[in-house]
This record gives sequence, structure tokens and C-alpha cells, in this order.
Amino acid sequence: MSARNPGMHLDLEWVSKVKVNTQAVLKRAQQIQGRKVAKKQWQAAWQLKAVTCIDLTTLAGDDTPSNVHRLCMKATQPVRHDLLKSMDMHDKGITTAAVCVYPSRVADAVKSLKAANSSLPVASVATGFPAGQTPLKTRLAEVQMAVEDGATEIDIVINRTLALTGQWTALYDEIRQFREACGDAHMKTILAVGELGTFTNVYKASLVSMMAGSDFIKTSTGKESVNATYPIAIVMVRAIRDYYLKTGHKVGFKPAGGIRTAQESVVWLTLMKEELGDEWLNPHLFRLGASSLLADIERQIYHYVTGRYPAYHELPMA
Repeated sequence: MSARNPGMHLDLEWVSKVKVNTQAVLKRAQQIQGRKVAKKQWQAAWQLKAVTCIDLTTLAGDDTPSNVHRLCMKATQPVRHDLLKSMDMHDKGITTAAVCVYPSRVADAVKSLKAANSSLPVASVATGFPAGQTPLKTRLAEVQMAVEDGATEIDIVINRTLALTGQWTALYDEIRQFREACGDAHMKTILAVGELGTFTNVYKASLVSMMAGSDFIKTSTGKESVNATYPIAIVMVRAIRDYYLKTGHKVGFKPAGGIRTAQESVVWLTLMKEELGDEWLNPHLFRLGASSLLADIERQIYHYVTGRYPAYHELPMA
């Protein structure tokens, strides 16, 4: 991960002046989606780049040590070795960026990765994920426990009630406390944009989260009805850009929820390149939160290498 974002004092004047031009945002999002996509080896290269930015995730009620272990093994070898070899990429250390699990599964993931001799980071969701509606004391304890179990990245969820009612000082104070509880672990702040109502609210919540010391801002838990959309991403990355221009601190961006195809992953990379520049095109500042995306990317790479799509049994489960 990149240098930490130390945060800053809560600048309510800056927050209160925010107004987002909805039409301009929608138009820009359409432009980015309408870009011609790269073909052949260039497309395969972008897709491999996307793999290295994935937080490979399992957040299900039926998670067990064995499927967490399988997730970790897939994260360390995300694309079949023979496919990488035929692209001359087998010795480039391609892994996903991290694995992401519930707090109670962190120890399992850490154990699996250690046994595989991998230094891949383990990220944990916390703070009453996905609704964030548990008492503050419990949410803080959850962060501390995940860190104690070996998580080096924590994906916290904000209290949407505070954002919806404009209690920005209270929201800032909560996130500051989460940041403190994270210690050396990097903090990604989930805004749950589908529950924030307006683009202006999304921008304000992004700003307050960064002021409070978030290292990343993340769109969604993946459990809301609206998750990562391009217009919402434009609003969030513009907030990241404004924060960087004002403070000199770079904050990362993580879209999550509903990102399933290799083609979409390339659009996300294009958005980052155009809006924030090449510096943001790496796992230190860009992550894709996904569980089924990797399977499609591997399918497309298989097609690029062999000229045909794989039968169901030819690729291991993602």
C-alpha cells in the first residue's frame, strides 16, 4: 500500500459548499463507457493488470475454513500457470491484491497464506458490516479483533444515518476512532453509496472520510441494491482529486459490488487512468472488490491464448 493519508481537521466550510452537477456527471460517465476497448494482446494486458488490483472476496454466511483456504490459494495463483507462461508472464509474480473476508475468518486466511509462504495482505470488513447499525463500542472492538488476528487492511462501513442527516462532525469523529483502532492496518471506508441518496451527499461523505484519515474510499458493501456505478465513481474520484490538490495526500479508490466481467474491469481501469492518471493504476491506490470477476478474466485470457472458450471443467473454481 502507498503512504498513509494522515487526514486533516474537519473543514465544514469546504463540505457545506459542495454542489454536484448531476447532468455533467452522467455525461462524463457515458463518455467513459463509450470508449473503444483495446483488443488482443493489449486487452489481455489490461485484464492481467485488473487481476493484480482485485481484492478477492468471500462474504457469505456459509464461509468455512476450507472455502477461505481455497480463496487464498486462488489469490496466490489467480490465472493458470500454463496460460501465463504462454504470455511470458509466469515469472512476474501475478497475484490478486489481497483477500477480503469477515473478521471471524481472518485467522483462517492468515494461516492459509502463511502455509503457502505468501505475503498477500488479508483485508477484513468490520464495524457492523454491512449495515453499520451496531453500537460504536462493538464496531471498534471488531476492528481491533480483526487487526489482532492478522488483518493488515480493514474495510469499515460508515454510519449512513449520520451522513443522511448531515451530522458530518459526528461522522468524522467516528471514522477518526476507527482509524485509531486500525493502528498500522490500512483503512478503506465503505460509503454504501446506494443508501446516500444524492451525488452531493456521496461527494460530502467522500470528503469527510478522507479528512478523517481513510487510506481508500470504497463504493459499496455489495449488499445494497445499488453498488458500484460509473456516475457514482466519477463523483468519488473527483473528490479524491480535489482532496489531493488541496492536501498533497493520495487516497485510493475501490469500487465493489456487481463487477463481474473482464470488460467492466477494463472500463474501471480506463476511468482511473482518465480521471486520476497512471499513478492510480496500481493496487496501492486502486482495488476492485469482487468475487466472481476473476473467473471471467481467466476465461477471457484462456480465449486469448487458445482461441476458444474453456469448457466448464477446464478452469478451477474462482
